[in-house]
Amino acid sequence: MGVDQLILQFSQPASWFKLGFTLLVGYAVWRVVAALLSLVTPSIHRNVALVARTVWLLVAIYATLAAAVHTLGLAGVPILYDQGTLIADGFRASSGQVVVVAAVAFIAWNLVTLAARRVVPGASTEFNRRSVRVQTLTSVTEGSLRIVILILAGITVLQALGVNASALLAGVSVLGLAVGFGAQSLIKDVFTGFFILLEDQYGVGDIIRVNSGTLSGTVERLSLRLTVLRALDGTVHLIPNGQMLTVSVSSKDWSQVLATYLVPNGADIDRALEVMQQVATGLHTDPAWQSRFLAAPDVQGVTGLGSDGTELRALLKVLPKAQFAVGREFNRRIKVAMDSADLGVPGPAAIEVRLSHDPGPPVPSPTLDKPAPNQTISSQAISGQPAASNPVTPGPTVTSVDERQISPEAKKTDPPR
Repeated sequence: MGVDQLILQFSQPASWFKLGFTLLVGYAVWRVVAALLSLVTPSIHRNVALVARTVWLLVAIYATLAAAVHTLGLAGVPILYDQGTLIADGFRASSGQVVVVAAVAFIAWNLVTLAARRVVPGASTEFNRRSVRVQTLTSVTEGSLRIVILILAGITVLQALGVNASALLAGVSVLGLAVGFGAQSLIKDVFTGFFILLEDQYGVGDIIRVNSGTLSGTVERLSLRLTVLRALDGTVHLIPNGQMLTVSVSSKDWSQVLATYLVPNGADIDRALEVMQQVATGLHTDPAWQSRFLAAPDVQGVTGLGSDGTELRALLKVLPKAQFAVGREFNRRIKVAMDSADLGVPGPAAIEVRLSHDPGPPVPSPTLDKPAPNQTISSQAISGQPAASNPVTPGPTVTSVDERQISPEAKKTDPPR
């Protein structure tokens, strides 16, 4: 009788739907509790955590099996059927419905990443515009789906608790209209982010400079409201999309190395240009670097004249984000080649200064009431005795002073003759 009833139940499509929903709810509840156990596992003994997980797994299997027997109406299995009836009655209550909604929302939250990849397929590890757009749309899709999950779960929980969700939504819409007037910057951020995605202005993985180079870095995350940049030193910049007035993208479609080198003014310019051409061509034809070039190097010639030297320039068109590695390798090679060519070291022109030790003829000092701060009065000149004929040495100038220039106070202090 039990087998015939089971076959009859399986022949009805509704029974399959009920059974699938029961198994899904059982799996969701098991996952929620297992996640909670994993949070407390580090704070308890390993054996205790293992026993708890094993017991919960057995309980979840038994409860799911009992609920499935009740769902299929197999009254011929008395123990499982009675237990399944109690479980079904518990889930029909408000608290049981809340548990079911929370468990299903938890499973849906964890499945969002897989769903986003299904919605936006074609992710690639190679950096190109398609991979950038796919990664950006994937992150935005994940965020949008999770918001939908939270909204639906919240409405369902409110209905399970007896709250009139329709009236609540009407009140929330009016409140949202009032908040919208006060949150214009948030609305501006969302609309700006929408057009950034729609026009593919930049995406995850691009290297950008914001507001004339005030902030720069690699885009790590892009949402409708926010752009997250990672700078070269590891600093994370969080920029609302509405505050990004100017964005300079350094990795869109192709990049270019602006290779410059300064040679001394007295060097042979034609020889220096020849060396630069050889280095650029050698880098372009090198098998280890050839795949990064999109075109042959363009040596433009002399692009600047100055007191420190003459500037030479070459342009290297490369793949997006390859300009940094190619530029470093070019700088290394051009430095080695220029040193080997013995073209000199750029720098300011040398100025030769010759110092003379000849003090020159004595310059008479103007008549002053008192000597200048840098003048020294010899005692021999004050006393009237001739000064000793010593050779002149570099140093402060000694100026002779006439007795008529000395005040009476100074004469009273003359030493005895």
